[in-house]
Amino acid sequence: MSTDFARIMTLLRKERHVSQKKAAEDLGVSQGLLSHYEKGKRECGLDFLVRAADYYNVSCDYLLGRSPEPEGKTISVNELPDEDPNQRDKVTPGSVMIAFNKKLISNSLNVFFSMLTKCGSSTVIKEASGYLMLAVYKMFRYVYSANPKNDQNFFMIDKTMAPASSDAAMSMAQAKVAAAVSGVVTPGEDAVSEADELVMTTQSLAEEYPKYYSSMVNLIKNSESRIKALGNESKSK
Repeated sequence: MSTDFARIMTLLRKERHVSQKKAAEDLGVSQGLLSHYEKGKRECGLDFLVRAADYYNVSCDYLLGRSPEPEGKTISVNELPDEDPNQRDKVTPGSVMIAFNKKLISNSLNVFFSMLTKCGSSTVIKEASGYLMLAVYKMFRYVYSANPKNDQNFFMIDKTMAPASSDAAMSMAQAKVAAAVSGVVTPGEDAVSEADELVMTTQSLAEEYPKYYSSMVNLIKNSESRIKALGNESKSK
């Protein structure tokens, strides 16, 4: 069974503020067995999977990590809302992936920047924004450089220095954000002062960002699939 099952089972129970003992009673299993399921030590049967899906009001696909949506649905590029209704992509067979990923990223940024406004830290806002801009800058330079005829004078930083310099700047931005969200005040910076405003659950995110929640959870799903793939590649070598 998918290793996501244990994580999602635990997440759902805690988000709903249900004790493990209570959940076990409601699901008709011992607390010890439910603990094993939530820790990934045991695999459940189909009957329990269906009961758990009904209990938490989600789909079996969601419990198994096969869908980022609690209802188990999948989304297409046409179902994702546009950031700007006046700038809709003209989707052709060759541009579907670009249009889909553009909407995922753009819509997810709506959620992310809304969260930044609640954190009470100018450091987090500044450095998180800088990190994202650097990531786009770095990728843009790679694509720009694909054609050697493109004039490198378009940029101020030499192309041999740019990749490593970008990584260094991104690492510093990441370090400052990590410190700020941990409550550490570094020289010239501040720390998160409104952590209570950043309490989130899958349910609260869906309610607060009904237009963009699907994009956010699909972006997370896609990103973690990439991360997991790195581990699989290492094992195959």
